[in-house]
Amino acid sequence: MASGKRASQADIAEKLGVSVSTVSRALANEIGISEAVRADVQRMARMLGYKSKHPPTLGKLDKRALALVPLNSAMGSLASFYHGIVEGMRAQSEEAGIVLDVRLVNEDMVTLDFIRRQVSKTGANGVILAGIDPDEDIAHWAQEAGTALVLANGNDPQMRFNSVSPANFYGAYQATQCLIDAGHRKILHYTYRHRPTILQRRRGFEAAIAANPGVEGIVVISNEHSSKDLLASLLAGEYDVTAVFCWNDGVAVSMVEALLGQDSPMQQGFSIVGFDDLPIAGMANPRLSTVRVDREAIGRGVIRLLANQLDGENAIQQLEIGVSLVAGETVHTIA
Repeated sequence: MASGKRASQADIAEKLGVSVSTVSRALANEIGISEAVRADVQRMARMLGYKSKHPPTLGKLDKRALALVPLNSAMGSLASFYHGIVEGMRAQSEEAGIVLDVRLVNEDMVTLDFIRRQVSKTGANGVILAGIDPDEDIAHWAQEAGTALVLANGNDPQMRFNSVSPANFYGAYQATQCLIDAGHRKILHYTYRHRPTILQRRRGFEAAIAANPGVEGIVVISNEHSSKDLLASLLAGEYDVTAVFCWNDGVAVSMVEALLGQDSPMQQGFSIVGFDDLPIAGMANPRLSTVRVDREAIGRGVIRLLANQLDGENAIQQLEIGVSLVAGETVHTIA
C-alpha cells in the first residue's frame, strides 16, 4: 500500500487472500462468516489503520489485550504499585475471558511504530498503557484505527480514551486537610510536573489550602529541585513550614529520618504525609502517614472498561478508584 494512502477493504482483502465481499461482511459482523475469518479481518483492519463504520463485536475467544508497563517503575520504588495493578488485570482478564499479554518496556521506546509492531505480533485488539501517557501520534492512531485503548493509572484530559486512576484530587485534599486539622498553618507540597494524574494531587492540595483561611501552601517542583536539595533547604529552615505533603511515598520516606528522627533539628510537631501506601511506607520508622491506593481495583477496572469497549461500548469513561487515609505516625498535632 502506498505511503499516505488511506487503507481500503481491497487492501485488507489482498493482505489476507480473501474477497472484498468477505472483508465487507466480516467488518459488518454479518452472519455466515467464521469467527476465525472475522477476527483476521478485524485484526488486519486495525494494523492497516482502516476505519470501519461498523464497531467490532468480538466473541470471547477474540479478546486479546496487550498491556505495556514501564520497566523503570516496575523495578524501582513503584514496583509494588504496578505489581498490584497487573495482578488485578490478570484476575479480571481470566474472569472476562480476555487473553492478557503483559510486557515490561522502556517508556522511551513506546512510540507508535513500537505499539503497532507489538499489536501485530500478539494479535491484540486492545491496548493498555500502564502509567504511560500516549503521545499525539499514538492517540491519533488509536482513534483512527478504532483500537480499544485504556489508560491504567492515567487519564486523558481530552477525554479520548477510557482510563482508571486513583482519586488523586480527593486523596490529596484529604491528606492536606489532615495536616490542617492537626494545627499546621504553613504546609509545603513536593510534587512532580507533567503527568495529569500527579497534577490532580497538586490541585487537591491547593483546593484544601484555599478552603481554609489563614493556611498557606507552598509548592515545590521536583523537576526543578531535587529531593536532596529540598531536604537541605527544609533542615536549614528556608521554607519555614511545619509540614510536608509529598506526591509519593518513596520521596516521603527518604525524608522521614532526617526530619523526624531523634537527631533531627526540626521543631517538635513537624509532620510528613505521603501518597500510595506502598510497602515502604510500612517499613519506615516511624510508620509513614499516607493515602492508600487500591492497586488491584485499578487493574480490575481497566479490564472491565476494556471488555466493554471490545463489546462495542463507545462512551468514554474515566473511572476513579476511591482512596483512604492511613494514620501512620508521622502527623503530629501542634498548638
